[in-house]
Amino acid sequence: MDIVAWLRGLGLERDEAAFRANEIDASVLPRLKAEDLKDLGVTLVGHRRRLLDAIVALGSQAGAKAVDVPVQVAPERRQLTIMFCDLVGSTSLAGRLDPEEMRDIIGAYHRCIADAVEGFGGYLARYMGDGALIYFGYPRAHEDDAECAVRCGLSLIDRVSRLALSEALHARVGIATGLVVVGGEVVEHDVVGETPNLAARFQGLAEPDTVIIGANTQRLVGDLFEYRDIGVIDIKGLAGPVRIWQVLGPSAVASRFEALRGAMLSPLVGRDEEIELLLRRWERTKAGYGQVVLISGEPGIGKSRLTAALAERLLGERHIRLRYFCSPYHQDSARSIPLSTSSVGQRSSSPMIRPVPSCKSSRLYWRVLPHPTKMWRFSPICCRCPL
Repeated sequence: MDIVAWLRGLGLERDEAAFRANEIDASVLPRLKAEDLKDLGVTLVGHRRRLLDAIVALGSQAGAKAVDVPVQVAPERRQLTIMFCDLVGSTSLAGRLDPEEMRDIIGAYHRCIADAVEGFGGYLARYMGDGALIYFGYPRAHEDDAECAVRCGLSLIDRVSRLALSEALHARVGIATGLVVVGGEVVEHDVVGETPNLAARFQGLAEPDTVIIGANTQRLVGDLFEYRDIGVIDIKGLAGPVRIWQVLGPSAVASRFEALRGAMLSPLVGRDEEIELLLRRWERTKAGYGQVVLISGEPGIGKSRLTAALAERLLGERHIRLRYFCSPYHQDSARSIPLSTSSVGQRSSSPMIRPVPSCKSSRLYWRVLPHPTKMWRFSPICCRCPL
């Protein structure tokens, strides 16, 4: 099979170099999935969907199943956030609709799920009739998998309710986080553990158009969302009761760092040299020499904690502090997302902030500039979003 000719037939000549550089041939092509296409640099959702549909069509023409081939892999222990999504009232719909009409409705519902999950970095493990099983943290783990799962759940129930179909659809979502085992004696991408059972039970307890989460997930997402505490319930098969929450929506928090870690911060240890460096730069700024400091490091190493410590040191000094936050979950989007901003100081006015491409970066600039009225401006800006 000529891969180049195949891509040109789809109008995707721009991806020829990536397929050639990664040695994608006829034997590899049927196994490609959405995550693989992302790694190849196919960033547009429309192009990925076109490729995936064409791969399925190739498998049908060859008279063989495409993509999902059972493979036994070594078992792996991982922490996953697992989501179950279910279509409310599907049994009654099937009873009063023509089978072809029901097929079209389920197809639109499945496409809606796939688009929502892909947009938030989840992995659609499989459909189960009118339901879907989704992983966050597999095959690739991220520090914000639990947050992405909750945001995906809220987005999904909103998208399903707005589908322009002959029948109004409503979904419900259950999300749980915990330790599982992937692979081994089960089919690849299947997981074993208590977590998927919890997610399925939470979904069963959810009302239409609601998202229910467990304690582990709620602990990881902190105050990033607003909740309704449903309370402690008994679930058959578990040793003890579990506490669940309904997610009402994103909260209006000013700082993700504070929302995830609360007001009481742990003591800062072993960062005296870094703090002294920042304070020296601050002194130079007050002397009239503008400064820019870049704090860079792996996620979770303490960049935000360091800047919080610096802010504490400057509480007694006259200054204005501006904070800018990029969107944490639109890193692959070409759209411009406005930054949220907050200011601290004696002046109530803040500068005009233009929308910039959103990102998810582990680097942070701290820009310190002298102000004409001696109100020093001290503001972090993302390294990919220069202002």
